Amino acid sequence: MTESRPTSFFGPGKLLLLLLLGALVYGITLVVLVPAGWLWQQASAHVPLPEQVRVQQVSGTLWQGAAGVVVAGFPARLQWQLEWPSLSGGMLPVSFSVSSSQSRVEGVARAGLSGNLELRANGVVAVAEFEPLIRRSGGAMIEGAVTVDRLNMMWSNGRLKAADGLGRWGGGAVSWPMGSQTGQAVFPPMEAELETTEGGVALVVAEQGSDGPAAETSILWDGMMEVRVYKRMVDLAQQPWPDTASPDDVVFRVRQPLLPGGL
Repeated sequence: MTESRPTSFFGPGKLLLLLLLGALVYGITLVVLVPAGWLWQQASAHVPLPEQVRVQQVSGTLWQGAAGVVVAGFPARLQWQLEWPSLSGGMLPVSFSVSSSQSRVEGVARAGLSGNLELRANGVVAVAEFEPLIRRSGGAMIEGAVTVDRLNMMWSNGRLKAADGLGRWGGGAVSWPMGSQTGQAVFPPMEAELETTEGGVALVVAEQGSDGPAAETSILWDGMMEVRVYKRMVDLAQQPWPDTASPDDVVFRVRQPLLPGGL
């Protein structure tokens, strides 16, 4: 009987494979554990941000970190945590939350190697926090908070392709500018639904449980914005209007450019 010669477990091929695997693990660890503050210092000059957005006080790592942000004068705190990527879909998930003194929105963003980006979020927004901005823009001021039940958005090649969302408000006092005076009324519970249309996205505002919209804002892919207010909104605001008009009649319409070059 002949005895087989023992072979070494760590042959040249296995040793090379282990070295490559160790280098890969070391490289991934080095990337995800790099300090986020240092990384932002290197990248901030090459990241175009809107003039209303400032990033400060970046801490943690690329894998899990936080940053202070100021958007149009309103301070907030951004926190993120990378999740394990999806090998089948080629997507990198990032859990995030954006919180201020009274509001909080959290969700998951998924970025693909092809440049696609998906976002899913929900939260609560306290309207009183943004009263100065609402007043300056001439908008209506509502009391209480808006609950964002869902917000789903998808971008492809840097352009918004789809949007879907639902927000609810429990009702209460509403005030709005009327020339040199201020109009006031008590509104019932309202909801706003975000949906994708053939030419862009639309936000439809209606009384909860009603049969039709009270107002609708459409943002088109070509960068135009259109606002329509229905007679139903006038009735909710308890404002006088001819009785010959039906709730579905449009009583106010405006169309104007929103952004140059589309979304």
